[in-house]
Amino acid sequence: MSDTPAILARRERLLGPNMTTFYENPVHLVKGQGAWVWDADGNRLLDCYNNVPHVGHAHPKVVEAITNQALTLNTHTRYLHEGILDYADRLTATMRHDLSAMIMVCTGSEANDIALRMARAVTGKIGIIGTDNTYHGNTDLVSHLSAKKTPIGGHADFVKKVPAPDSVRPLGGSHDRHAQAFADGVQTAIDELEAAGHGFSALILDPFFANEGCPTLPKGFLDPTVAVVKRAGGVIIADEVQPGFGRTGHDFWGHERIGLVPDIVTMGKPMGNGHPVAGVVARPEILAEFRNAFGYFNTFGGNAVSAAAANAVLDVLEDENLVENARDTGDYTLNLMRQIDHPMIADVRGSGMFLGMEFTQEGTVTPAANFTKQVVEEMRNRGVLLHSMGREYHAIKIRPPMCFSREQADFLVETLASVLKDLPV
Repeated sequence: MSDTPAILARRERLLGPNMTTFYENPVHLVKGQGAWVWDADGNRLLDCYNNVPHVGHAHPKVVEAITNQALTLNTHTRYLHEGILDYADRLTATMRHDLSAMIMVCTGSEANDIALRMARAVTGKIGIIGTDNTYHGNTDLVSHLSAKKTPIGGHADFVKKVPAPDSVRPLGGSHDRHAQAFADGVQTAIDELEAAGHGFSALILDPFFANEGCPTLPKGFLDPTVAVVKRAGGVIIADEVQPGFGRTGHDFWGHERIGLVPDIVTMGKPMGNGHPVAGVVARPEILAEFRNAFGYFNTFGGNAVSAAAANAVLDVLEDENLVENARDTGDYTLNLMRQIDHPMIADVRGSGMFLGMEFTQEGTVTPAANFTKQVVEEMRNRGVLLHSMGREYHAIKIRPPMCFSREQADFLVETLASVLKDLPV
């Protein structure tokens, strides 16, 4: 049986204070399989949030690949091994636009850090642009993009943040103006960076705008923004840590879904199904500029075991048709969610295994953050793990493993409908 207060006290003593946990009553997990997890009290909970076990908790093929390689050899890339080359061949084959060269690292934070340094190597400038409601990791450089935490000493003045797209409150005051208004924000930020003497190196964004609330955006939405960036000589970085590897169900990559042609693509969490592996894919000339400028080396990035884990994830995605499952089950789930009637539901949206429901005060567009928090907590109490997203954390975020089934979708939506019925408005 879990002794939550004792564990929390031990965490603080051994790991330091202010370590975040999900939920008012934190979950003490001891086992996972597929889309299910079990806590220390033997309760089974449906994992509708964790995108780290991309193909399912403890997938036997991934576990076997890691075990077999660890029993054989594990070394870094200053020795030759073909696992990393086989993986790079397979992964870059899923991309177009001459995105054909790769660096493997350990975390998405590292991947985004390297991508920003690549952009600086290519442009010779240091200015960076992100949205005002985003998260790209926690290295010193990348942390300056975070919308929620202010680094010690304040945010760097070579970073500019532009207003993020929003489904319910579109930029420019209307959906017709939305795309151009976002591009105008980027142009303003570029002008400010140039005037300050930093110059403009890169625009980094999640092409699904996941932390921003995954707004519904048409294909081509970013076309005006791309024109602005290219005219200024900048680099476009697509952070695929959340929407990549088929999660949206209709495209393998989020940038393909929205019609974006990036110069650099980063990826992380889902890549090794829980094994710490991440990557940066770029056009060859960009990667070469970075290699020549920095002589980069990462001891654990691309080691033989990590490459085996990542290759196994691609195997499972193909063998079990999980991208197709994400599309079909996602469409099924979205349809069920749209049948729920509640006065505070402002929007139901998403794609594949990435869905959301936004809540506002009844009859307004005012975010209902406290109500959303209650929904998240009560879903946890009833056996479904999900969380919140958006500028005010006023939308629930549903992001289960790719093996999520229709039966699990039924349980999710039935539980959600029951919670919304029972919570006071």
